[in-house]
Amino acid sequence: MLSYPAAIPLSTRTLARLAGLIRARHAQRRCRWRRMDPGRQALLVLAHLCNGDTYARLAAGFAIGTTTAWRYMQEAIDLLTVIADDLDACVGRAARLAYAILDGTLIPIDRVADQRPYYSGKHRRHGVNVQVVADPAGRLVWASPALPGAAHDLTAARTTGLIDALTCRNVITFADKGYQGAGGTVRTPFKRHRHRPQLSRRQKTINRSHARIRALGERAVATLKTWKILVKLRCCPRRATAIVQAILVLHTIEATVIAG
Repeated sequence: MLSYPAAIPLSTRTLARLAGLIRARHAQRRCRWRRMDPGRQALLVLAHLCNGDTYARLAAGFAIGTTTAWRYMQEAIDLLTVIADDLDACVGRAARLAYAILDGTLIPIDRVADQRPYYSGKHRRHGVNVQVVADPAGRLVWASPALPGAAHDLTAARTTGLIDALTCRNVITFADKGYQGAGGTVRTPFKRHRHRPQLSRRQKTINRSHARIRALGERAVATLKTWKILVKLRCCPRRATAIVQAILVLHTIEATVIAG
């Protein structure tokens, strides 16, 4: 088998922070011997999440077994999930913004035995629905727990509690037509229906302004999907939430490095 060096577009601070979490866990559990030290394990995890390398490729590259690679990956993801922001923290950050942008995205998955709940008729593929919150500049603020892909965006936002939480904190939120009827502080564009076949000039102007604001939310979705593991999840869809939360923690660390 041939091997080659590869780069991961992340800073050493992200690597050091993850390695520190792993090292603390090892000390807590009094691990005497491991196939990989915390730094190498952290590098393994980042290669999987950011570059999307499979367990088989990682096992060959790091000279370990595939099962060992999987076990080390789950351990690190669980450590990151523990320190991920919850909904309250998300809304607290959004409350300090002029407004927030809400959008939904589908993360593709492999077909599973119970495939009907995960099939999205809108995208015509299997996946999980993740709700993304962005700031006015399009920066990623938070991503919700993953729900089966058949869930409508409005249903997903209500199920995760986003609509109620944003409304309770009086956060003005811009969203697309898929969130029509959300109520509260969620602002959606005007939509034509059979009793109103044509929009007025004023409504069209408002819709154009709304679209310019909402389009920035696509940047947050694109930012989330720069982590290649989310191009298509090849694990149990129940692990999708933990993976997204782990990515959020790593993204926050990386964004702090860039801002600093």
